[in-house]
Amino acid sequence: MAHEPRIPGQVDTIYGSWDLSSVPAFTGGFINFGYWRGIPTGQPLTEGDRLRSEQQLYRVVLQELGRTEGLDAVEVGCGIGLGCALALREFGFREVCGIDLHPAQLDRARIANADAMTEHPGRLRYVRGGAEAMPLPDCSADCLYSVESAQHFPDVPGFAREAARVLRPGGRMALATFFARDGRAAEALPWLLPTYADGLDLPHVVGRFAETLSCSGFTGIRTLSIGEDVWAAYDRWLARTPLKDLWPRRFLEAYETGLLDYFLVTADAATDR
Repeated sequence: MAHEPRIPGQVDTIYGSWDLSSVPAFTGGFINFGYWRGIPTGQPLTEGDRLRSEQQLYRVVLQELGRTEGLDAVEVGCGIGLGCALALREFGFREVCGIDLHPAQLDRARIANADAMTEHPGRLRYVRGGAEAMPLPDCSADCLYSVESAQHFPDVPGFAREAARVLRPGGRMALATFFARDGRAAEALPWLLPTYADGLDLPHVVGRFAETLSCSGFTGIRTLSIGEDVWAAYDRWLARTPLKDLWPRRFLEAYETGLLDYFLVTADAATDR
């Protein structure tokens, strides 16, 4: 890249000195709210349950990519890279490249996944870059995915253009994160959730996000709510392991009042480029 990407202040703090992957609310290091279907939430939750929920969210996203065996994949916002290693191990990609904005996260990724990188030489790598400026050649990936990172993207049109550029014709994209339901909700969220008020999370509206993908040439765009399998169970976990004093338990309230939901978004790159 021509220059080092800028890291917004709160993103720098949370993923730098805070090291969110070490916070008990994200036990296991995957840094996502989890997909809890099939996990018995009527009894006390364990750290094993929490880790399983995080891994399951990755699997839900990766399964949406369709055929993966022998293909090349990119994860945007890979964090400490555990999802990349899971993708390589369970989905048979030829190569997985994790991209993250924060150099500290990439350092952690290379340490946390050293064994996987040794076991699969040349097939698992981590590089620094932003969602709107990926350090990858044109048409270099068959699949692009992202798990709970898009809420940080400062430039959604830039991400859409880059995803379309990096994907090969007919390639597929899948991502999951939480979105505002509409414009009214986007305006209200900073008043309810501190992560929106301080700029860590950005209140992207799910419909506008889909429209932006369409404007960049993606087709077959689908937005599927999976909040029923995320919010209530994750709130129960937060009751056990709070997200530090800075983040009160208001995500479930935002969901139940219709402001916020968790979505799985899938789209196909154009075939006639």
